[in-house]
Amino acid sequence: MAGRTPEIKNKKAFYDYEILERYEAGIELKGTEVKSLREGKANLRDSFVRIENGEAFLFNAYIAPYTHGNLFNHEPNRKRKLLLHKSEIKRLLGKTQEKGLTIVPLRMYFNKRGKVKVEIALVKGKKKYDKREAIKRRELEREAQKAMKYYR
Repeated sequence: MAGRTPEIKNKKAFYDYEILERYEAGIELKGTEVKSLREGKANLRDSFVRIENGEAFLFNAYIAPYTHGNLFNHEPNRKRKLLLHKSEIKRLLGKTQEKGLTIVPLRMYFNKRGKVKVEIALVKGKKKYDKREAIKRRELEREAQKAMKYYR
């Protein structure tokens, strides 16, 4: 992947949750984790964000051990600190406590300066019928696109 940095997405989050607010956070990583991310070897599927002692942490995010790492390689599922402003952390904490909302990561990517960023979102769980509705809507849009393509 010369010249192109990978973006790790959490597709399951878009299916299971209704996204209310998005935030961009920095993340505290070890060197081998960054190298592994550059290879695109990470998974955000069952990960979530929790606020502890006024700090935000990312749990269950899997970053594969670096292939050329030695005994200093990182633990794949360790908890990682997210770098957010105090005001953002307070806002997120308030929302999750009062309304029973959750914070999940949507994607992990490298910004223009080469720093790893995590896009997190304040989300509300979808009910089963909401998921069915989303699938129906997506299928209808696909059929409409096919029809438009056919008539051009």
